[in-house]
Amino acid sequence: MSFLSVFRTASRAVRPASVVRAPFVRSRVQTPVTLAAARTANFGTTRMLRSGHEDETYEEFSARFEKEFDGVQDVFELQRNLNNCFAYDLVPSVEVLTAALKAARRVNDFPTAVRVFEGIKAKVENQEQYKQYLDQLDGLRQELGVALREELYPQEE
Repeated sequence: MSFLSVFRTASRAVRPASVVRAPFVRSRVQTPVTLAAARTANFGTTRMLRSGHEDETYEEFSARFEKEFDGVQDVFELQRNLNNCFAYDLVPSVEVLTAALKAARRVNDFPTAVRVFEGIKAKVENQEQYKQYLDQLDGLRQELGVALREELYPQEE
């Protein structure tokens, strides 16, 4: 007997029982019952994640974001709150935008203050609504020294 045949025989005797596999039998046809059970098991195990603001009114939304903008301490937090605020299917109220502009001034972030007005322009349905927002925020805009993009780059329109 050669050395390799002795080694193979010796190694077979040392294998643990967990390594030995049972023969795999694959059925060629699956019944519709097992297919349906497999499908429901795949979709039934995931959980729906919710934000917790499903039944929030517009006034509660405005109050929540006013409070969040009043507590802003840095640029990252300001931009994160603005992204969250503008992610909804509504245009934020003038009070929320006032708090956002004051927060931008507090953290000394001029570009974000200009982008607040760009966000308003993108969210409103028509130019008349944008003009109404500009009229209501004009005093604060002049006080804080925030220029509009249209004023900064008039040729890009």
